[in-house]
Amino acid sequence: MRHRNKKKILSRKRAPREALMRGLCTSLIIYEKIRTTKAKAKVLRSRVEKLITIGKINNLTSRRRLLSELYIKSATDKVLDIFGPKYKERKGGYTRIIPIGSRKGDGAEMVIIEFV
Repeated sequence: MRHRNKKKILSRKRAPREALMRGLCTSLIIYEKIRTTKAKAKVLRSRVEKLITIGKINNLTSRRRLLSELYIKSATDKVLDIFGPKYKERKGGYTRIIPIGSRKGDGAEMVIIEFV
């Protein structure tokens, strides 16, 4: 039975799925806009918004939590120095997903996910 199992598994085991999400989070924070599939973007949105919420408070605990999630230190610095103050008054909804059509090879729905 599936009671209380809500996570999306994206046809991957736990470790590859976590690595994929960490890489996508890092890329989105560094480049501020990335192109990916709709399923990955929907999972990525919630993870990135939690990271931005953590980054609103610029202290050592927040820095360590972000460093444990992101691959690159400059991405952590960007969250704390740019995105934290930028979205200080905003309660949520830091990203938007824009559909751009389907991928030529397999027909997967492609989207652009970017910061508001």
